[in-house]
Amino acid sequence: MTAVAGARGGLKAHQDSIRLSDAELVRDLRDVLGSKLVAYIGSVKETRAVRQWADGERRPSAEVMTRLRHAYHVAALLAERDSRVVVQAWFQGMNPQLDDVPPARLLREGQVEDAAQAILAAARAFTAAG
Repeated sequence: MTAVAGARGGLKAHQDSIRLSDAELVRDLRDVLGSKLVAYIGSVKETRAVRQWADGERRPSAEVMTRLRHAYHVAALLAERDSRVVVQAWFQGMNPQLDDVPPARLLREGQVEDAAQAILAAARAFTAAG
């Protein structure tokens, strides 16, 4: 996942979140977040499903794919400045900008568009803070 900062930061992350095929996106997201966290966001119990999505053997539902595309956008934005470990911790940790709800949980359980906007705003604030 190699993203370059745009004028507002994250332009390539946004473009890739739209342009990548489902399998490519899941593979890249898995490389940054790990299979367990992708499975959690995708609401599946086994990482085998994530492997099958990444290999193109199986497709997630449209709603799950929307959640994964939003997760990718945010992960790629964060990965522009921080390591994989930091990105994983950010997704799993309590976030004061999200009422102390971990971003991964909000993406999994929240209304997808509202959750995505809130998480993206929190990620932008995190990267701006340095």
